[in-house]
Amino acid sequence: MRLRWLWLALAIWGAIHPMYYFMTYMAANDWSLGLLIDAWYVNDSTHGLVWDLTIAAIALTLWILSEVAVRRNWIALLSIPAIFCIGVSCGLPLYLWFRSKPI
Repeated sequence: MRLRWLWLALAIWGAIHPMYYFMTYMAANDWSLGLLIDAWYVNDSTHGLVWDLTIAAIALTLWILSEVAVRRNWIALLSIPAIFCIGVSCGLPLYLWFRSKPI
């Protein structure tokens, strides 16, 4: 049961901590989403990280869809928007929190 709450704590941390950096950057750049996205492709290192997270997000989404189809845990689908609107650092632990609910 403690592990379940650790998943939720990590999901909250994964939502707040990265978002702080995104918001700080956007506030300094006139709230331009375009400039934020451009910053993701500034060099090969950040470009590789963007692709790493994109592939992880797609794989996680497919895993969630396949498990929800079997387990019928429909609420776990809320993890998918969290993955793409917030990030994998929030979406993965959020899904694990939903998945670890006692049956």
